[in-house]
Amino acid sequence: MTIDQLKAPISHEMRIFEEKFEASMKSNVMLLDKIMHYIVRRKGKQIRPMFVFLVAKMLDKVNESTYRGASLIELLHTATLVHDDVVDEAAYRRDFFSINALWKNKISVLVGDFLLSKGLKLAVENDEFVLLKIVNEAVQLMSEGELLQMEKARSLDITEEVYFDIIRRKTASLISSCCQVGAASVSSDATMLQAAKLMGEKVGIAFQIKDDLFDYGEEEIGKPIGIDIREKKMTLPLIHSLNQVGWWEKKKMIYTIKNQTHKSKKVKEVIQFVKETGGLEYATNKMLAIKEEAIAILHTMPENECRTSLANLIHYTIERKN
Repeated sequence: MTIDQLKAPISHEMRIFEEKFEASMKSNVMLLDKIMHYIVRRKGKQIRPMFVFLVAKMLDKVNESTYRGASLIELLHTATLVHDDVVDEAAYRRDFFSINALWKNKISVLVGDFLLSKGLKLAVENDEFVLLKIVNEAVQLMSEGELLQMEKARSLDITEEVYFDIIRRKTASLISSCCQVGAASVSSDATMLQAAKLMGEKVGIAFQIKDDLFDYGEEEIGKPIGIDIREKKMTLPLIHSLNQVGWWEKKKMIYTIKNQTHKSKKVKEVIQFVKETGGLEYATNKMLAIKEEAIAILHTMPENECRTSLANLIHYTIERKN
């Protein structure tokens, strides 16, 4: 199923959102306006606002709060991406030059700050404090997740429990906030809000495991093969594989990852090790099980066209090729 097919029940709302979001990024400073235009022009699949609008429309009628909530998420998330590219010294994002590659770090940091302030202004001026609280918590968790991952990368001895804590904060919190914002913009039912939050969290966890699995693919699809290994990130396939071997083999493999993955040959050795010790099968099974948990929560919600599209969107996030 294509993205356009998934968007079908909310195509009208998404068109309005794009106009409102672009308007929310306007600035009378020419340089800022030029950069904002560049950011809007390179938008991706828009998975995040799709979750917002599908959840909202599944529960009730989309309203101005829904549009503001979707814009708030996009503004704050885009700000974190701009800052991430500075931290990672990344030259590209989604096959486009990153902001820091074109305008250097100082301007990039200020652009990120501008986007954060735009999001805060949008929420505060319209008394959207419930939505702001949801999104602010997600940004906080994302920052904590990144720092926790950096801290644990030094020892390369992450347990599965710690891994899930990291991705729950770093990745799942954002998709969870999208579902929460969609629900909170049209409903005050605490049970429904909690269900939307948990469903989004599970989708986000499954999404990240899928991203981990791309590291062991046969061809590059959006991210270079072995990039997580080179960056010494302990992903689920690798964690499981290290737990399947004796302490000496585990010690040797950790040494290789710590000291030798600048060599392509050594990266291939790690990939082969994970494949031979069942890491990919284990991670795939975990991902599918968590996806089914998300679908089960979704099926407690009102049955309509948007719920069907949400189920398909959840499947899409796991079956995607990039």
